Amino acid sequence: SKLGKMLKKFGSEFLRTRFSSILSKRGRSSGTDKLHSALSAIVGEKNAAWSLAAREQHNHDESFHAGGTPENCVWPNSVEEVSEVAKFCSKNHISMIPFGTGTGMEGGVVPQNKTICVNLTNMDRISDLNLEDFDVKVQPGVTRKSLNRELRDTGLWFPVDPGADASICGMAATGASGTNAIRYGTMKQNVLNLEVVLADGTILNTAGPKRRCRKSSAGYNLTDLFVGSEGTLGFITSTTIRLHGIPESTLAAVCSFPTVADAVNTTIQVLQCSIPIARIELLDSFTIDAVNKYSSLENKVAPTLFLEFHGSQKGTEEQVDQVSEIATLNGGSEFSWASTTEERSQLWQARHDCLYALLAQRPGSKCYSTDVCVPVSVLSEAIQYSKDVLDDSGLTAGTVGHVGDGNFHCLIILDPGNEKELLGVKMAADMIAKRAIDLGGTCTGEHGIGIGKKELLKSELGAEGISVMRSIKNTLDPLNLMNPYKVIE
Repeated sequence: SKLGKMLKKFGSEFLRTRFSSILSKRGRSSGTDKLHSALSAIVGEKNAAWSLAAREQHNHDESFHAGGTPENCVWPNSVEEVSEVAKFCSKNHISMIPFGTGTGMEGGVVPQNKTICVNLTNMDRISDLNLEDFDVKVQPGVTRKSLNRELRDTGLWFPVDPGADASICGMAATGASGTNAIRYGTMKQNVLNLEVVLADGTILNTAGPKRRCRKSSAGYNLTDLFVGSEGTLGFITSTTIRLHGIPESTLAAVCSFPTVADAVNTTIQVLQCSIPIARIELLDSFTIDAVNKYSSLENKVAPTLFLEFHGSQKGTEEQVDQVSEIATLNGGSEFSWASTTEERSQLWQARHDCLYALLAQRPGSKCYSTDVCVPVSVLSEAIQYSKDVLDDSGLTAGTVGHVGDGNFHCLIILDPGNEKELLGVKMAADMIAKRAIDLGGTCTGEHGIGIGKKELLKSELGAEGISVMRSIKNTLDPLNLMNPYKVIE
């Protein structure tokens, strides 16, 4: 009977879970038991876990990078508890990995040695909202979408949009940006102050306690030092960020072009004319085709720009007229409009779903995303080189880009179980990144270094730059306990 089948399934699941739990306990040492007990004493029994399920939940992010599994996971509820965890780990030489929403793309949270994972999402307060000064303070459990929901009746919003509903403190840790960066800047331009717990438990306010001024020439810029540090220098336990006024008028449109070069030339000319466009995103033909199928859209299968304009009603209309004229001169189609809020949401959700649309083309596959950023004047050259490399390698990939700031991603589809294909992806990605560096660009515009780009960082910064970074790391974390083996060795 159906009930019998359900009971049988429940019984087998229970036995498997119970057996796994018994095996897990048998494999534990007395040292592991003592570690768990000590951490539980700091954060509370219910906020410390050593079950296999909990630990495996914290051994990966959105990348294909693999590593070990943390020994223990803890969920502190305050900066004081984070500090006590850090003091304990420092005293006992135990490595620590900060963990937020796990949406990183470069293995930044993947353990490379015996470590504990410090999940900061229980700390989810939004405080010190200053409507007149356009700033707010948030803890690591606050994501960009949850913040904007809280702000919706204030006339303010936080526009930095990397696509994923990431933790804002995590976005600061990786130096994230996204589709709105051309108008509103990256995390570096939007962070005013950070509260950081260092490896030894010291609590630091990078701009000074309660500082939230828009500019300062007081000493070294410690805030910028920690933005993009990827958890290797300390735990970011709160972030004071800039907010922006919700525009009076928002218009969005799609425009297709004969070639990628025509779309990029349009972007360059829009920037040269100082048109304050809010978003200008490129999708190549292969990606557009995948997006149409995945999101039930009917865009022309051709290199395409997704555009958005913010401002007053008159201002956005003037922007549209100027960009439309420039696009036409470069062979662009007539604009296809997303005029309502629902249509705009569908358009940008389709853009953010590019990765999933491409994965749907090859069920069971994974994706590796490159993240190079080059001067806009050489963007066409960099994209064409990337396409040539991928074609020569026989790899399947789509290209999307925040072309207004020269940042683009080759979304390479692969079978992670196919070692030959995986090696081909790594070689191709390496060639694309090195070419970007040769063109005056960077190997990562917004994803960070993590595990996978440490050698490329050496090529980009040179021995002197790496030496200075290592000196900073050794000063702040002499025992190499904070997220070890990431960014630099």
